[in-house]
Amino acid sequence: MTTHDPGTAPLLTLTEGYHRRTTEFLGLHRLAGHLLKLYAIEAPGRTVAPRATEKALELATDQLRLDRHSGSVGLACGIVHAGGDGDYVLVHTWIEGYMSRLAVFTGPAGAPESMRPAPAGLAPCVWEAAVLAHERTAYVDRVLAGEGTLADRVDVWSKDVLPTLEGGR
Repeated sequence: MTTHDPGTAPLLTLTEGYHRRTTEFLGLHRLAGHLLKLYAIEAPGRTVAPRATEKALELATDQLRLDRHSGSVGLACGIVHAGGDGDYVLVHTWIEGYMSRLAVFTGPAGAPESMRPAPAGLAPCVWEAAVLAHERTAYVDRVLAGEGTLADRVDVWSKDVLPTLEGGR
């Protein structure tokens, strides 16, 4: 049996620098014909300020208007992340064909007015991916494979939120 050496220096650096981050549900919002579940993630020493949340909702509204033209089914989740190296907003929308769209915005820490679309190829970090993984499971289990009327399924989905994690995941 052989083992693969992934290159210990970069991986070791990541393991030594990893820390837990607080994750909190910020509510269900009706934006641009969508229901959006919004979450906050905070790096140690950082907080998601009200103006950052407002900017995240503004960016989400604009993105969801565009997503309507890409086959959106009207359900989405968003993340406003006060990261260690800057601020991020993610808007994840469920679209036709069991697919999704992800828009990522980034800017300097504490300057929500400077948020811009992220460079092509930027993907969710490990903390953001935890929220998206929960939301994928909620969408599949509560809406696609759920029971009851569509309205009942969406109602159950809207209440299936990741619990607050103090210094979580």
